[in-house]
Amino acid sequence: MAAMAVLSFAADPECKPNAPCYSAGTVVSAASGEPGALCPNALASIYGTGLAFIERAITPADIQGGMLPVLLPGAGVQVLVAGRYVPLYYVSPKQVNFLIPSDLRPGEWTLQLLREGTAGPPVRIRLRAASPGLFQMDPETAVSSHLDYSLVDETNPARPDEWIILWATGLGEVTPPAISGAIPMQAAKLQQIDSFRVFVDGAAVEGWRVGYAGLAPGWGGLYQVNVRLPAATRPKPEIRLAAGPELSPAGVHIWLNPQ
Repeated sequence: MAAMAVLSFAADPECKPNAPCYSAGTVVSAASGEPGALCPNALASIYGTGLAFIERAITPADIQGGMLPVLLPGAGVQVLVAGRYVPLYYVSPKQVNFLIPSDLRPGEWTLQLLREGTAGPPVRIRLRAASPGLFQMDPETAVSSHLDYSLVDETNPARPDEWIILWATGLGEVTPPAISGAIPMQAAKLQQIDSFRVFVDGAAVEGWRVGYAGLAPGWGGLYQVNVRLPAATRPKPEIRLAAGPELSPAGVHIWLNPQ
């Protein structure tokens, strides 16, 4: 899944000629595209210029022993966070998607991209304890599924009182803890589940309506939220997630038809 984001990019003054160029402000949530919405075990994107010479996405052959690759063969791109090579999902000349290590602590860390040994500028990024972001089909619509994993969209909308799955990143620590760089093979619930909320049109749903919130097995950095929509939900409601004081961006909706 990729965030539908359009970012303006201004050359960082530390960028060198013919080197990768980006800034701290163009390191964003891979789900929402929100600048600076970063935390441990979150999927993130770097936008810039000259980030790679080719386009390359991860394939099943790149995953060895259940561990995500820190280098996609043939791409020549690596990303360091806090001096560590981090797992990559996608590289291209203007965008690189990566996974922030799950065992980093909130605070300021240095990020740097290398393209075949040519370094981009080291930039400082700030990690929060959580930075909720819903993956989006477009700037206004969240990626969500029915319980059979079929996509919720205009032709197959959700219904009031139906259980659906929301797909997100940045929801925070889980139990058992995520293993940095490893693909989770089992469910792991949010550690701070008592402070997690799903908001539908600005109102928090009752706790019993959240059946599960935690890692999505089979995909590093991806979280799923199983929620039963309120019976009185209006057409195309706004959906937001709260992990403690952190809220996912406003203005994101799901397709829902009461009929």
